[in-house]
Amino acid sequence: MSGVFSHDFQAFPFNAFTASHIAMLVLIAGVTALLYIYRKSIIRFDRKLRMFMFLLLFVLELLYHFWLYRGGYWDISFTLPLQLCSISLVLCLLLLATKSSAIFQIVYYIGIIGAFMAILTPELFLGYPHFRYFQFFITHNLIVWTCLYFVFVHHYRPTGKGMFQSFIFLNICAGLAFFANKLTGGNYMFLSSKPENASLLDYLGPYPYYIFSLELAAMLLFIVLLLPYKIIGKNKSGKAESS
Repeated sequence: MSGVFSHDFQAFPFNAFTASHIAMLVLIAGVTALLYIYRKSIIRFDRKLRMFMFLLLFVLELLYHFWLYRGGYWDISFTLPLQLCSISLVLCLLLLATKSSAIFQIVYYIGIIGAFMAILTPELFLGYPHFRYFQFFITHNLIVWTCLYFVFVHHYRPTGKGMFQSFIFLNICAGLAFFANKLTGGNYMFLSSKPENASLLDYLGPYPYYIFSLELAAMLLFIVLLLPYKIIGKNKSGKAESS
């Protein structure tokens, strides 16, 4: 493969917080704002929108694996769906297809946090206008948008119970990733080493201590994602009692 589908890392370098990276940060913020503003209108197109998001996620992920395979880079040490965002992508596909509230509870927490961290500090080695640049950012953005779509449009709400279920699910996935790393020599969920690119993990201590820091950070971030709904719920209860 050649051009924007090549594996020429020198021809298409990615540098964090350059114009192409900032453009994707602006895109996720802009579309999120539109989802909220037009949340009451787009419900009319719910089935078509969910189908579109499902197909876009599925096709982009399929093309990514095909691109790796054709270039001779597909390897079991990093292509299994055991990275946090790969797991979230599969859950988003299931959520879009089934509208399952149980799946929403899990993917809301792990999907938003994992995808947003990946967008903010991407482990990406091919930049604009390469295929991988668009595939990486669009799929990660779609994970966040899928979660927020169900919040804004379908009025799904994260719960405290869902938060603990997500934390347990996350640790089960981490256990599977740990054994997969041992068998394949991979680095799923960054349990073997930190990402090569600069990331938030750089501030969580050396290996293996940053793994325990990640556990604490995950729980704190889960609480941050739940807190607004707890506050809204208390405000509504207070208004109901006063009336």
